[in-house]
Amino acid sequence: MKKNLAKAIGLVVMSIMLFGSLMGCGNSKTETTSGTSGSSDTSGSDSKQIEIAVVLKALNSDYWSLVKAGAVDAGKELGVKVDVLGPDSETNIAGQTSLMEDQIVKKVSALVVAPSQPSAAVATFDKADNAKIPVILIDSDAKWDKKKSFVGTGNLKGGQLGGEFIAGKLQKGDEVVIIRGALGDATHDDRVNGAKKAMEDAGLKVVAVQPANSDRNMGMSVMENLIQNHPNVKGVFCSNDEMALGAVRALSQAGKKDVVVVGFDGSPDALKSILAGELAGSVAQSAYNIGKFGVETAVKVVKGETVEKVIDTGTSMISKDNAADFQANLNKILGK
Repeated sequence: MKKNLAKAIGLVVMSIMLFGSLMGCGNSKTETTSGTSGSSDTSGSDSKQIEIAVVLKALNSDYWSLVKAGAVDAGKELGVKVDVLGPDSETNIAGQTSLMEDQIVKKVSALVVAPSQPSAAVATFDKADNAKIPVILIDSDAKWDKKKSFVGTGNLKGGQLGGEFIAGKLQKGDEVVIIRGALGDATHDDRVNGAKKAMEDAGLKVVAVQPANSDRNMGMSVMENLIQNHPNVKGVFCSNDEMALGAVRALSQAGKKDVVVVGFDGSPDALKSILAGELAGSVAQSAYNIGKFGVETAVKVVKGETVEKVIDTGTSMISKDNAADFQANLNKILGK
């Protein structure tokens, strides 16, 4: 009788634990991908497996897929565990914060973060620092002096490159607009500032700057409104490719196929659009290297090695002249 009672109590406890676990999963709006090598090399980690948590702004675009691929490949090459996580959208600040805090509780070896709103993330970075978890920032920098390194694109220079490309195809006095990512995102601030200055220095008129939160459908909707308010627009700079592809669709439907549209990221879909003669160009950053170098830098920090405070992964301009070469390289990275 006592044995049966003990078994029954055990089953009840297990059911409660399972129900609690399922409830937690049901409330989650995040995606997680792990990339772990089979190696057990733990040199410099006090016999403990090094575990790097990479928290991105989202996992719902080609750009973040490339960042993830680089991070996972670095983990395999170095023999460390790499978990790549991200909220359901780049505007889900609370979701990203929750992911970071979960990794701090797990006591990961290091955090590699692409902060959606750097200023809002500083409090969480401080929690990591207090827990003696080093933080490496990628993609977007933050004014936080305890970061071990920033790995990413020189976004101001990249924006300038895109602005100069547009200016080279237009005439002084032509009207241009800018469609940008979420307000408060330092990455998009820099890209917009670089492009705006380059276009204005060339004599173009920047008549509007509107946010579309890095979303393709929203980019299309914003472009539709801009066409109504600025029917003479000749050029569009978008601070990521998703918005640029949405803008191209809106312009095509409005019969304005001669407007010069430039995006930023060098994503696979953008390359296809460039080769099809739709998108004029994209400022390419090495998304793959941002993820790869981010993890490599984190592992060096965990092992006590010296790292550079800023690691610039560079930018280049993609147009119809070189898009095929870029596309072949991306297909190789993504295994297509």
